[in-house]
Amino acid sequence: MKKLFVKIGMMTVVGMTLLTTSCKEDETITEDPSCVTGETSTEVSTCNQEDVTVVAVNACPDGVGTQTWTKDKVYLLNGFVFVNSGQTLTIEPGTIIKGSAGNGANASALIVAQGATLIANGTAAEPIIFTSQADNIRRDVNGVLCEPKNLNSSNQGLWGGVIMLGNAGLNTTPSIQQIEGIPTSESRGKYGGTDDEDNSGSLKYISIRHGGTNIGSDNEINGLTLGGVGSATVIEHIEVIANQDDGIEFFGGTVNVKWAVVSNCGDDSFDYDQGWRGKGQFWYTQQDQADNTNGDRGGEHDGGTNPEDGIPYATPHIRNATYHGHGGGRAVTFRDNAGGKYINSIFINFDKGIDVEDLATGEDSKARLDDGDLKLEYNVFFNIAAGTSTGDILKSSDGTSIDSHTNVNNNTVADPGITAANPIPANALGTGSTTTDSWYDNATYKGAFETTNWAAGWTMLFPTL
Repeated sequence: MKKLFVKIGMMTVVGMTLLTTSCKEDETITEDPSCVTGETSTEVSTCNQEDVTVVAVNACPDGVGTQTWTKDKVYLLNGFVFVNSGQTLTIEPGTIIKGSAGNGANASALIVAQGATLIANGTAAEPIIFTSQADNIRRDVNGVLCEPKNLNSSNQGLWGGVIMLGNAGLNTTPSIQQIEGIPTSESRGKYGGTDDEDNSGSLKYISIRHGGTNIGSDNEINGLTLGGVGSATVIEHIEVIANQDDGIEFFGGTVNVKWAVVSNCGDDSFDYDQGWRGKGQFWYTQQDQADNTNGDRGGEHDGGTNPEDGIPYATPHIRNATYHGHGGGRAVTFRDNAGGKYINSIFINFDKGIDVEDLATGEDSKARLDDGDLKLEYNVFFNIAAGTSTGDILKSSDGTSIDSHTNVNNNTVADPGITAANPIPANALGTGSTTTDSWYDNATYKGAFETTNWAAGWTMLFPTL
């Protein structure tokens, strides 16, 4: 079917062996033969003469078991490492987890299966870091960071990522799906169901770096994949940086995400599909860096897959986002009957604005816009397709201005005065809307930041104030 577009132009670990290392020796990580999936590997530690314990965590049918990973060790993922149903993996603040190199069947990832629990609560002072084996960053036996990172934001696709799978509902047939990238023969790769209040655990102060390796033709792992994750799961203060594919992707479910940073990813920053209808606040993406010109959309938002107009509709509410482009790509695309609302947000420096799919017949995202399921309120647009006036905010594909959905909702064109180094607006942008929903902070300013950079100190993007 031909598609037309309305464009907003402005706009106990199984199979692990502990290894003590020193800075002057090559060390071998030996593995339990009952769970070996890869070759024996070696590492060299140059960590200030301190001993470092490396734990090899291998892909096993029994999963990792119920246990705790601690910051005085470095954990090395070999293959698809599962937390199985009924198991709880706890990760202490400051812990570093590295993914082995490899693609396709040899890719490495941490996967939280349906019915499993991951409790990974870092702190601003001691974030939990998921990174590549090629990254030198590590802590000594006392948990003190003794060797810094050696990779930068251009190093993408060096391992897989983090995948969390829950029992919350989708709007797609069948109602239980297999997450992309995991073979259908692997039963632990399923997500979806009927429990919208499902609880897969808690992620706080997590930095996920250098992931997104290829696992098939044009198929990479997202930095953080959330498949059918329920609203009782807590996800806040999350960074995804230098991922080869998307930053954070939602496949249905009802999980909420607050304080999220995505930067230098190869594709979209925030992506949802299959009827995600959670909440988001304080989302920040930065594509405006010299070594990252390949990012696509700030947000790619799809409704249903099969059928496209499946219910419940995708209707998440996102408040206080800042999407900072690199001069190309799109700010946001709504399609496949996706709805959603952006409120009190900033969109800057994209080649195209916000696309809303308008089909010749049937339900589509333009219908969601007309019915109020898709709404833009109190947002600021700047340097979008070189537009400079409020009449450029919303345009049809033939260039006709259609501003009935924007001018009435307090959207404006203004320079927020933000830079890649400082995402805090330097210019006054007016007061935004309030909310009575207790999950949100009742922030009436525009964008992800008011006067303090809450991402400073614990992210790779903003390592210091």
